[in-house]
Amino acid sequence: MGDMTASPGRRRVLLAAPRGYCAGVDRAVIAVEKALEQYGAPIYVRHEIVHNKYVVQTLEKKGAIFVEQTEEVPEGNIVMFSAHGVAPTVHDEAQRGKLATIDATCPLVTKVHKEAIRYAGEDFDILLIGHEGHEEVIGTSGEAPDHIQLVDGPEDVAKVEVRDPSKIVWLSQTTLSVDETMETVGALKEKFPLLVSPPSDDICYATQNRQLAVKQMGAEAELVIVVGSRNSSNSVRLVEVAKLAGSREAYLVDFASEIEEAWLEGVETVGVTSGASVPEVLVEEVLEWLAQHGYEDVELVKAAEESITFSLPKELRRDLRAEAATLVAERTGQGPAGA
Repeated sequence: MGDMTASPGRRRVLLAAPRGYCAGVDRAVIAVEKALEQYGAPIYVRHEIVHNKYVVQTLEKKGAIFVEQTEEVPEGNIVMFSAHGVAPTVHDEAQRGKLATIDATCPLVTKVHKEAIRYAGEDFDILLIGHEGHEEVIGTSGEAPDHIQLVDGPEDVAKVEVRDPSKIVWLSQTTLSVDETMETVGALKEKFPLLVSPPSDDICYATQNRQLAVKQMGAEAELVIVVGSRNSSNSVRLVEVAKLAGSREAYLVDFASEIEEAWLEGVETVGVTSGASVPEVLVEEVLEWLAQHGYEDVELVKAAEESITFSLPKELRRDLRAEAATLVAERTGQGPAGA
């Protein structure tokens, strides 16, 4: 990669590919925009649609209202579930609240939910590898709370207890680091040699590819800047992966304005990437900032090709405002308004 005999002081940027939006995020963000176009504001969204500050602020300006709990949505409205997925109890809450729903759960997360339901149905103990309190983990656990226990890293393995060591399976949060997950799986297999692996590795293609690009980059860049939000699990992982790959320092920033000039001291090569919920405009601003500080030379580090797309949530093909009005009318004993 690059000319190793290049004169010292040649400042350059390595730009990761792939980076930024994954198919599930793209689908979720477009779903909110389309719902606002089709049904008008407000569209309520339970939890941040994706873990990115800028995306949430932009959608709020267009008329989306973000709530933490389903109960906060006034009856007869439309509520959307975020890309991270929700537990079945949340669907029940929406029904009780007389709300029309749009489910923007990423299809790869839905796949993990289905695996959880299937293994619980076969009475397996399910060990879910993931971070406590993360929305995706809450949602998946809710599919079979009696069968699922969370394993938050290798240090958690010691306290895992199962009913029958010959009937256990592991599943994982889709946005973890591959290496971290396999380390936990390894520790679990030492303790439970009959542990079953899921039919397909649940770490999502985008998480894997973005980490792959950062690994290639981290070996050459003294500094890696990851564009992403603090509560974005996959973005936080990219910082860790960069450091493990040999980068002297790696930082997570939401915006170019958060970069500090002091980070550039003694740095010839800066790596730049972005998490799966980050719009490209934020990366462009970082590249501009770096160019103004003498890092104009940009090389692409290509780790994979991505062509995956997901079709939009099917609820966007229906008249949800009329459905919501009908739900309210049915409960109050009147006929559907204007139907």
